[in-house]
Amino acid sequence: MGAYRAQFFILFFFGLLLVPMHLWAQGSLQKAVAEKGDGIYSLLRRHGVSPTKFYNDFVQLNAMNLGEDETLIMGHSYVLPDTLSNETIDIKDTRVSYPIFGGDFAKVDSVSNKLDDTVYYLISGHGGPDPGAVEKYNGKLIAEDEYAYDVTLRLARELLSHGAEVHIIVQDDNDGIRDQRVLELDTDETVLSEQIPLGQLARLKQRSEAVNELYLKNRGKYQRLLVTHVDSRSKGTNIDVFFYHHEKSKNGKRLAESIHQTFLRKYQKFQPNRIYNGTFMERSSLYMVKNTLPAMAYIEIGNIKSQKDQRRILDPDNRQALAKWISEGILLDYESSKTFSAK
Repeated sequence: MGAYRAQFFILFFFGLLLVPMHLWAQGSLQKAVAEKGDGIYSLLRRHGVSPTKFYNDFVQLNAMNLGEDETLIMGHSYVLPDTLSNETIDIKDTRVSYPIFGGDFAKVDSVSNKLDDTVYYLISGHGGPDPGAVEKYNGKLIAEDEYAYDVTLRLARELLSHGAEVHIIVQDDNDGIRDQRVLELDTDETVLSEQIPLGQLARLKQRSEAVNELYLKNRGKYQRLLVTHVDSRSKGTNIDVFFYHHEKSKNGKRLAESIHQTFLRKYQKFQPNRIYNGTFMERSSLYMVKNTLPAMAYIEIGNIKSQKDQRRILDPDNRQALAKWISEGILLDYESSKTFSAK
């Protein structure tokens, strides 16, 4: 096993968010009005603000004017984060830098300490010599491993912001989080700095052993594993995000169910006219489900060959939403585990 470990630790120092009164008086803070159908992602993107970088800043600035699940109120005016300087917001800087996320996204804000004392292992499917499912999009080749990796990095960033210790098992040192629709295919991913072997069984064994070794070192801590894939089915088959868990793992079932419940609630809130058909179920025959020690959820985020599912996979704001919703499900799982253990 290589010496490098993507062990991310984050310290939280709680300071007040201050918006200087003279800036309000001078009108220095830019505002935007929420239109029908707007969410935070679309509002920020429409005004040239990256949701990945500034979502948390927006929520902090507008916390008193957001609805349930951080929804926007149509016709309401919202303050936009200052993307050019830090002059408008005096925040005690609690950010930590993680180069693996790339230059634009390396700094991670401290949002809460809800996941203190937890450990998460994140695996994006395939990588290295195996791109996974592939498809042509506008004449270019798109591959499962690139999109699974991007969502995994975004998820890691969310978990870190809540104080978790995160281990990214499959890594690509020169990709980082990418806000493009078409993510360029490469084969330089590694597993904790070790080259990924060509054979499928050897690849799966390499990453399961990496997780299990870390799990044993962290024995006694609250530990969970998330594995992210993109499915490949016929072009006309649209699938919702769905989840697998080990049949004998109560904790794995609760984790998968918590994320599933979060997606169900989000669809009811943001897409009330659309039925969410994603499921969570047992599937112990999968190698990573069967051969890893932590309680885990195996996630399929869509069908790469489906044009409808491609909207979910290719759009960077949708990839960010996927990561955020998964992280909210993880938070729900952790809170419910504490309630369960207290009984």
